[in-house]
Amino acid sequence: MEASEKEYARCLLLKVEGRVDHDTAPALEKRIDSVFKKGQYRLVVDFSGVDYISSAGLRVLVSALKKARRFNRGDVRLAALSSRTKDAVELVGFNRLFKIYDTAVDAVGSF
Repeated sequence: MEASEKEYARCLLLKVEGRVDHDTAPALEKRIDSVFKKGQYRLVVDFSGVDYISSAGLRVLVSALKKARRFNRGDVRLAALSSRTKDAVELVGFNRLFKIYDTAVDAVGSF
């Protein structure tokens, strides 16, 4: 799994590529925590390069959402989910927790 950041005026875009599974989820969690430690709580996670996400990866997303929304500081939004990743998110009902956008541009513009 690879992740890269791009900062915008109103949020930070985190582009994730590869598989998000039991082995790579801790690295994703550390990366998201480092974004929050910088004081940026508005986060868009671009999943256009992700072909698989496990329950460990989904847990990282929920944890990030809770941290971002604590004290009404921000939000985590998901963008460009592949059909397989979108199925996993919908299967566990996270489509009701997260705002999901077709493209990263739409998600960044939503802040």
